[in-house]
Amino acid sequence: MIKPNFELMAEYNALMNQRICDSISTIPNEVLWQDQKAFFGSILGTLNHLMVGDLIWLNRFNQHPSYPKGFKSLIPLRNLPLPTMLNQVLYEDKESFSSNRQNLDQMIIQFINESNEDDYSKRLRYQNTKNDTFNKSFLMLLQHLFNHQTHHRGQVSALLTQMHIDIGETDLLMLIPDLDD
Repeated sequence: MIKPNFELMAEYNALMNQRICDSISTIPNEVLWQDQKAFFGSILGTLNHLMVGDLIWLNRFNQHPSYPKGFKSLIPLRNLPLPTMLNQVLYEDKESFSSNRQNLDQMIIQFINESNEDDYSKRLRYQNTKNDTFNKSFLMLLQHLFNHQTHHRGQVSALLTQMHIDIGETDLLMLIPDLDD
């Protein structure tokens, strides 16, 4: 069964994003926009990139072959921007970023809850931001969604650590349940 793995990843994703949002809540927006020489420059630049990536992928996932009208859980995507560039700034300040991040994380949890084991065996045909066409495993693309989050959150965590801000335990291990003998 694959779905429990994605349920765990969606829960972990939301928890880690909330920790990041809590950690930046007292930092002035100007500091969050300072160029830290990260892939996307600043802390807010990197966090915006994560939102951009999630929105792009969720819109692609909404074209899953088993759901010709899209996933019900992804209907709210219609009210959100559809980014066209990976470095696009969607939210200029930490307050609007944080509230939209929480809403998107809840949508991801609902999306994973709506998906099923049969969905994971399908292929997804999509175009990237350069209009190149791909046909890839839906399961692997879902795994990429969560791995991409972890990758860039790690960068943000490192930048916050350099500012002497500890976001707490970040290992997935803390959410993996202990099994009875």
